[in-house]
Amino acid sequence: MLRRNLVVCALLASVGGGEVAAQDGTLADLFEKVRDSVVVVLTKQHEVSGPAPGGLTSTGSLGSGVVISADGKILTAAHVVQTADEVGVRFRNGETLPAKILSSAPSADVALIQVTQKLPQPAAVVPIGDSDAVRTGDQVFVVGAPFGISHTLTVGHISARRAPRSAQGLLGETELFQTDAAINQGNSGGPMFNMKGEVIGVVSHIISRSGGFEGLGFAVTAKTARALLIDQSGFWSGMEGYRLDEDMARVFNVPQGAGILVQRVAEGSPAARAGIRPGTYRAVIEDEELLLGGDIILSAMGINIGEADSYDRIYKLLSALKPGDVATVIVLRDGAQKTLKVTLP
Repeated sequence: MLRRNLVVCALLASVGGGEVAAQDGTLADLFEKVRDSVVVVLTKQHEVSGPAPGGLTSTGSLGSGVVISADGKILTAAHVVQTADEVGVRFRNGETLPAKILSSAPSADVALIQVTQKLPQPAAVVPIGDSDAVRTGDQVFVVGAPFGISHTLTVGHISARRAPRSAQGLLGETELFQTDAAINQGNSGGPMFNMKGEVIGVVSHIISRSGGFEGLGFAVTAKTARALLIDQSGFWSGMEGYRLDEDMARVFNVPQGAGILVQRVAEGSPAARAGIRPGTYRAVIEDEELLLGGDIILSAMGINIGEADSYDRIYKLLSALKPGDVATVIVLRDGAQKTLKVTLP
């Protein structure tokens, strides 16, 4: 189910279609070439345990990722790691290493993490390809961990290119590939490869009536991931939020056109150090399960939520911050506006 929150809950792959003629050898050869670059991303975080406020429980989840540098940088999906208290990376040889979150762009559902130890052997590094050169109809394959079954290969085609703002509800600010390569829960954050073994996309989510794969999968293009995470330093807030606008903004007495209802905050993250409060009470509003009781963010870095391109502008300002710089957020708390600040380490 697609939600309007900043971090879209995404699912991925099961086994895909027929034989494919690979440009750089057989599909089996390509899989052997890239398989040691694909990892399972393991996370732990605290969740509200029941309807009564205050109860927390520790939960674990997993997604997929791909190694893109020799120093252990890994592309994955933002929703996999955004509010994680702990992150680990399991390689094909079974070894698991701790990792840190370098940057995350929830509105585009891409993130960059890095293992804190030397890459194990035989971990591999794969190149990022030119996603602009990809055409509708091109053959692609996805490798990931559907339902935790690691290094599963699925095959399909590019069904369509979705330009930013071209499809309502589909990460509207983000360029996407639509694919019929089978994807299911656990593939989120895994790589989509072209038939040269280059990463051209990061698996994000599916559209499904049944909850399983129905032929409508989506991956964020490599161009988007590169622009947000590699070409600039990026930023990780450690916060997940739900956008309030129009009727919902009025229900929550937001004193402007839009705000962000804070859902979760990762331990030790910049959001936590700034004192941003997460939700503590589970409720269902218009079929959306939300956590209530947290702060509502009105502005960040002097830019009001709801202004034109506010997410992109805020992300660029935060990405430009250096150690010692201060990030500023204004929140609505207990009916009053409060300014929160955090100094970057």
